[in-house]
Amino acid sequence: MFSGDGCGLPGSGAGSGPRCAGGPRKFIEPYLLLFLKERTAYGYELIEMFARFGFDPLPDPGAVYRNLRRMEEEGLVESRWELEGSGLPRRFYRLTGEGDAVLRAWVRKFKTNRDIADEFINYYRRIAGEKDE
Repeated sequence: MFSGDGCGLPGSGAGSGPRCAGGPRKFIEPYLLLFLKERTAYGYELIEMFARFGFDPLPDPGAVYRNLRRMEEEGLVESRWELEGSGLPRRFYRLTGEGDAVLRAWVRKFKTNRDIADEFINYYRRIAGEKDE
């Protein structure tokens, strides 16, 4: 689903390859909220969950932890330290009611964007003479 930072557009600059607005970095927050809707988890576990949705490479751990810290400051998630089987303390995060409301808003936004993207693709196919795949 999300491979690299781009989408095949020329002119990315810096010789780093293509660029695309709304790349995977823009989706860290909604995916973290989604993962925490499913279950309470610790940071590294959350990072690994991105692979399920095709993130390649996985998001930078620093970006994930910065998002978790910000989301906790905003009241979207709560955390607690826990000892697990190995005896190492881990910080577990869980979704709050406010976080669930923000997740629902993300879902509405994704649905709207999906409709807009479908219209864009259909229009392109019409003017380019492409058939549906």
